[in-house]
Amino acid sequence: MNKSELIDVLAQEMKMPLREAGAITGTILDAMVEALAAGDAIEIRGFGSFVVKEYESYYGRNPKTGAKIKVPPKKLPFFKVGKELKERVNG
Repeated sequence: MNKSELIDVLAQEMKMPLREAGAITGTILDAMVEALAAGDAIEIRGFGSFVVKEYESYYGRNPKTGAKIKVPPKKLPFFKVGKELKERVNG
């Protein structure tokens, strides 16, 4: 499912115009992105949680040349599946 399919489902379930469903979906996703960018965690009971993991810098190798390069520290979003979602997916 992609964003436009999610908007379609929301519009059908809530019997609202696509434009309004799109605005609601966009607002929710924007709020989630802003929270993660600020370093906050997001927990949606029954679905899962999003956290930002910090990785320190390390030395890697360029696969083409084999030269040693320093990879800078980074932050990446991480999703942990909730118990209810895991159980529904596994049947």
